[in-house]
Amino acid sequence: MPKIKTSGVKYPDGWELIEPTLSELHSKMREAENDPHDGKRKCEALWPIFKINHQRSRYLYDLYYNRKEISKELYEFCLDQDHADRNLIAKWKKQGYERLCCLRCIQTRDHNFVTTCVCRVPKHLREEQVIECVHCGCKGCASGD
Repeated sequence: MPKIKTSGVKYPDGWELIEPTLSELHSKMREAENDPHDGKRKCEALWPIFKINHQRSRYLYDLYYNRKEISKELYEFCLDQDHADRNLIAKWKKQGYERLCCLRCIQTRDHNFVTTCVCRVPKHLREEQVIECVHCGCKGCASGD
């Protein structure tokens, strides 16, 4: 019978620098998942989860691409261990999606008239100045804002 590895995951160099922040965001995510949603609409209960997911992904994105403080090995390790949303980060690298809040806002199948979410409309083109995304609670993530 093959031997089962019981040892933990081998963390790359630099993990000790980002581990406290990631563990704090992980605990916030657990709180948001277990938080009672009495009196909230069905979609509003998911807003904190989307916000924390965005926060985690943006933290790693900024460390690797903007500040260049972590290695490619550590960045890939974090993506493989699901500490960040790989698909959301891939969209942030494309022009026009630098401030995207979540992937549901650009999926046309989730919206009326096969368009994107209202939070993707630049502020100067909106009829209503104060809007809120139904999917994630975003108040505006268009790149032109």
